[in-house]
Amino acid sequence: MAILAIAAYGLVYGIRWRNVRQTDGARGAPAWRAALFALGLICLLAAIVSPVDRISEQLAAGHMVQHLLLADLAAIALIGGLTKTILRPVTRRIAVIERKAGPFGHPVFGAVAYIGVMWAWHVPALYDAALDSEAVHVLEHATFAGAGLLYWWHILSPIRSRLRLSGMGPVLYMASTKVLVGFLGVLLGFAPQRLYDGYGTTGERWGLDPLDDQHVAGLIMGLEQSLIMGIALALLFTRMLAEADREDERAERYADA
Repeated sequence: MAILAIAAYGLVYGIRWRNVRQTDGARGAPAWRAALFALGLICLLAAIVSPVDRISEQLAAGHMVQHLLLADLAAIALIGGLTKTILRPVTRRIAVIERKAGPFGHPVFGAVAYIGVMWAWHVPALYDAALDSEAVHVLEHATFAGAGLLYWWHILSPIRSRLRLSGMGPVLYMASTKVLVGFLGVLLGFAPQRLYDGYGTTGERWGLDPLDDQHVAGLIMGLEQSLIMGIALALLFTRMLAEADREDERAERYADA
């Protein structure tokens, strides 16, 4: 079922990308955008139907990789594959949804949802429940993917909306969330005792005992959050400077006119 859904997303995007490419050329549908979207689909497949999914049943470290693929890498690539022209048929609908969503469409809610999902699913009772129940595990995956898409949409959306972050907003938005989630990784990485029972309490798997496995999972989270934040902040500063230059150019043209 998951493979069919991902294939459908790829087909719909591919048809739309080709149509835009024919009418608007490379500016409306660059090849690198299509490659990014394809990468996002690959990340989804890697998270839910690849050996990563099997390893996640044996190791907390594998489970962590699965979470980060869904909440960060897949979301970044999928949204990065979109352009204003590609989204043109649904732009008005997106604007209506954002308006009707009220506070749930605000960037603050996106940040709170992202942080909340990350912390909530690492509460021992919920974490172990996801390992024990397939239904809960699916719900966990859905919330990670949904929170990730919502969070990154407010930073990477190609559509200008009334809620779009501007100026230093994206930098503060990114820094606050990644620091708080990275802190969770540090807690897991240096916890003096095992927090989860789902992977057993004794013995070793893949050369790691349960506590070492938990530490590796936490360090993976902390490192990934730091890398993503560093790269994203560099890109955001570059975009902010470019927007400032464009504003200056517009102001100069207006003054000349």
